[in-house]
Formats: sequence, C-alpha cells, structure tokens
Amino acid sequence: MTIDIENNVLEKRRAGILLHITSLPGEGFLGTLGGDAFRFIEFLADSGLLVWQTLPVGPTHSDGSPYQCLSAHAGNPLLIDLQWLVEQGLLDPERAAAGLREREAKLGCLGDAYAAFRGTNPAALLEKHRRFVHLHAYWLEDFALFMALKRHFGNLPWWEWPAPYRDRESAALEEMRVELEVYIGQVEFEQFVFFQQWHELRRHAHHHGILLFGDMPIFVANDSADVWANRHYFLLDDSGQPTVVAGVPPDYFSVTGQRWGNPHYDWPVMEQDGFKWWIERMHTQLELFDWVRIDHFRGFEAYWEIPADSDTAIEGRWVVAPGEALMTAIYEHFGALPLIAENLGIITPEVEALRKKFGIPGMLVLQFAFEGGAGNPYLPHNHAADNVVYTGTHDNDTTLGWFESLSQGRKDHVYDYLGHPQVSMPWALMQTAFASVAALAMIPMQDVLGLGKEARMNTPGTTEGNWNWRFHWEQLQPGHSDRLRHWAHLYGRA
Repeated sequence: MTIDIENNVLEKRRAGILLHITSLPGEGFLGTLGGDAFRFIEFLADSGLLVWQTLPVGPTHSDGSPYQCLSAHAGNPLLIDLQWLVEQGLLDPERAAAGLREREAKLGCLGDAYAAFRGTNPAALLEKHRRFVHLHAYWLEDFALFMALKRHFGNLPWWEWPAPYRDRESAALEEMRVELEVYIGQVEFEQFVFFQQWHELRRHAHHHGILLFGDMPIFVANDSADVWANRHYFLLDDSGQPTVVAGVPPDYFSVTGQRWGNPHYDWPVMEQDGFKWWIERMHTQLELFDWVRIDHFRGFEAYWEIPADSDTAIEGRWVVAPGEALMTAIYEHFGALPLIAENLGIITPEVEALRKKFGIPGMLVLQFAFEGGAGNPYLPHNHAADNVVYTGTHDNDTTLGWFESLSQGRKDHVYDYLGHPQVSMPWALMQTAFASVAALAMIPMQDVLGLGKEARMNTPGTTEGNWNWRFHWEQLQPGHSDRLRHWAHLYGRA
C-alpha cells in the first residue's frame, strides 16, 4: 500500500518546552488549566517558541503517574481550574479557595459545582453539556459508570468487585446506573468541564502560534475503564487478572529491566474489528492535541511479554505485534497524522522501518550521546532531520543533574565534543539541541531554569517521590526568554 504522508511535524524547524500541566505554578496543590497555563503560553510566545509538550493528561491513580491512568480518553479532573467554575456561577469563591488545598477538597468542590449545575441548569452551558455527552458516549458512558462503581466499592480495583459488576452483567449494571445516577452525572460533568477548559486553552495557544504536543502511552492500566469495559481486547484470565504483563528488558535505566504491569493486548482480536479501539483512542487524542507522541512505539513492532507471576522483567520475551496493520488502519481512517514515535531503548531495524514507512519522526536524547564512541546515534553529527531532539526527557535527570553526576573525565569529554562552549551546563546542551538538524527541538522546563537533580520529574522503576516537581514564576528571569528567543532565531526555529 502507498501512503500519502503530509506530516506537519517536519514541515519547518521549531522548538518548544516540555512541561506537564501539574508542574505549572499556582496557589493549589498542583498545576491546573487556569490562568498560569495561559500565562505559560504567553511566555512561550515571548521566547520565540512554537510548541508546548505535556505528559498524558488522564486521571491518575494514587501514585500520580500519568502513564497509569484510569482511562485512555478522560481528562484528569484535578487539572480543572476552579476559578472557571466561579466565573460560571457554579462555585462560591470562598469554597473554591478551600478546594485548592488538597485532592479531596478539590473533588468536593467539583461535586458542589455539579449540584449547582443541576439546580440552575445554566442555558449557556446546558446545550454544550448535552452535546458533549452525546459526542463522547463511545467512551464516557463506560468511564462514568466505572468511576461510580469504583467509588461505590471503596476504590477497590474492578477485578475485586462482586462478580456481577466485575463481569458486567447487564441487569446488575442497569440497576447501578439508576442507584448511582447522581455520581455518574457528576463524572460526566467533570469531563465536560475539563474538555471545555482544555479547548479554551488550546484556542489561546493557537492565537499565540503555539502547538500543543501530547503524549499517548502505548499501554493502559489494568485498573481502568478501558480494560473493564473491553476485556476481550486484553490477555486476562477469567477473574480479570493479566496472564502476561508489559515492561522492557534490562537497559540503560535498570539492570533488571522494568516491569510495568500493564496487561498486554490480544492483538488478533483487535485486528478482527479493524482496530476500532485504537481508532477511537486516537480520535480523542487528536481532539486534545495538535501533535501526539506515541510512548514506547517499539511495542507496535514487538513487545516485551513478562509472565504475570514474575517479579522482574528479566524473565520476559519479545513477541511480534501487528504494527504495520495497525498503523495502516489508523492512517486510512484519519489520513495524514501528526505523530512522533518514542523510539528509545532497544530499537531494531524492524522498528525503524515501521516508523519510516509511515513518515513518523523519532526521538534523540542528548544525554545519551556521550558514550560508545563517534558512532553513537544521539551525537549531533549523526542526527537526521526527521527527528525530535531533547536534552533529556521526563524519565531522565535534569541536564545539570546528569552532568554533575559525571566523572571529571566524562565532563571533559562532553565539553571537548561541544567545542568548549563559553556557556556552562545546562545551557551548552540546550544550545546544541537548538543547533541540531532535527526538525524539532524540545527542552524540559527544568533545563530552561538551570535546575539540578532536585527537580527531576520521574525515576523509572521507582514509585515514590515522582511527578511532584513544580516551578515558580519567581524562577523565571527576563534573560530566560531573551536567550531562548535568540537561539530560536539563530538556528531557524522561530
């Protein structure tokens, strides 16, 4: 099959910043889609940058990981800006202020706002709400019922619910839809508000010439609406437990590999209906983002399958996936797609052939460049234009933290390669990213601010102390925008 590819990721040189929504400043316990997000877009525009990349924006479990969400479609209600609800007349200002303190208080505010919405039925929102619920029924109905049942059963994972609800017996579910009607409505309302606020933010971004760049995990959490509502698409036993789980073999990040624990897909079943589930998932991502990064793209060619009873990833094996058939189905449905492949780790010629067949840019990480000699593909002299170059990612230490951890000999090697630049780390590596021939250069916000290891976002293979970093406006100086704008113009990325 010949595919006509018009991938606007590569049509011009651009640069941007990687910053998750939760890392934005603000008065609350995490960043939101409110005024600070709008201000950050204006900072990007003032800095001559054109792209804002976030991590996945779905509702998380208690560990806060955006890569283990309760839904592949829904937005995280904790990212909702309460001030927006105040402006809509649905929340008292003092109540909203109290909701900034912690998670349960904010969820309580959202419940109050829904009660006000039900009581007043504001005409400006009511028709939009009805239309939203109708257009998103393909995922929203199952998600809202899943969240209501999860709350009803004390937040237990779905496979520990009583069998009629675990196994989705129709009579039991219909009974619960009546009993839990109010909370089901609240979940739908929260999603409506999230999408309304996101679309307003996206319009503001486009007004300033900024593209929103999202991240789609290849796998989904077992305790999610997706798996509960679509068990036939996953390799599970009769009780809902995975028979095999996802991860990666030993690599740069871990000598025992990473056992993520996500259930694997039953690819033959997915292929039978033309990959309907994936097409619906991509539809939601494109509603939110201008560009989408597919996390762990290599899993579309072959994935690491770990027996569910194994404690580490060492016992796994590679299993071939129908990546070409999947991508063909997606491209035939949508036409040209603005995708980016996360192709880090153990990447084979087959993975690269799949990526290039569909014209999907890959990733280059400069922190990986300075080991293994001149043939290292991450070294700038080996870069190609069909890539996105990063100083580091959310899974790396900050560039300053990485550099400070090197021996003096390794530091000397890095500076020797970079030509003994007049600027120090992390700015020397940032400038190298801007200068790369790669079409897109992305810089984590921590590097823009020159922060060390204390600002690391995530350490793979760990579950404590991750996803909590936030920046403060006071950390930004006029020189930050000046330097970024200068580089954007100097290297043709403005």
